[in-house]
Amino acid sequence: MFPARVLAGAPLALVILALSGCSSPWSCTDTTAERGAAGVKVHVEDTTGRPLGVTAEIVDWRLEPHPQVPSEGDRVHFRYRFDGADETSGPAVDACAVDEKSVALGCQTLYSSQAFGPGGDRTGDEWLAVEHPGQVAGVLLIPNDQSSDRRTCEQDVKDGGGLHPPEPAGRGDQL
Repeated sequence: MFPARVLAGAPLALVILALSGCSSPWSCTDTTAERGAAGVKVHVEDTTGRPLGVTAEIVDWRLEPHPQVPSEGDRVHFRYRFDGADETSGPAVDACAVDEKSVALGCQTLYSSQAFGPGGDRTGDEWLAVEHPGQVAGVLLIPNDQSSDRRTCEQDVKDGGGLHPPEPAGRGDQL
């Protein structure tokens, strides 16, 4: 038999554990944000769909051999710009070469913090290898900020969970 004092203190102990941040595995939930509409110019949005005050834009693109490996044939060479991005910890968006039906032929993530240009412009250029360069009809950006590295429930039951960016875009995705 437990003394009455022990039984009387049990609810108080549970309240203290709950308030201290201890959580049980069944209270941790991961959810994924929906992928925003791709475009040549997009307003970058957080995981809740709210604009961050940053725009990302594909300035131009063309097919040409990469100067360091011309024997590998044409690649997608594109220039991009971030407006309103922070110099050190700005957002990141996926850029995808797409065919005429907006199916991704190849994608990569662009980090605004790695873009720099003359006069402080946040501009850059990238090369993207795709299997069939002749099918490329354009380069689109996906507005979801991919810079968040929030832990998942699987990685950390206590501190993980919450809303996460959509999975990065990949070849074959309909944008």
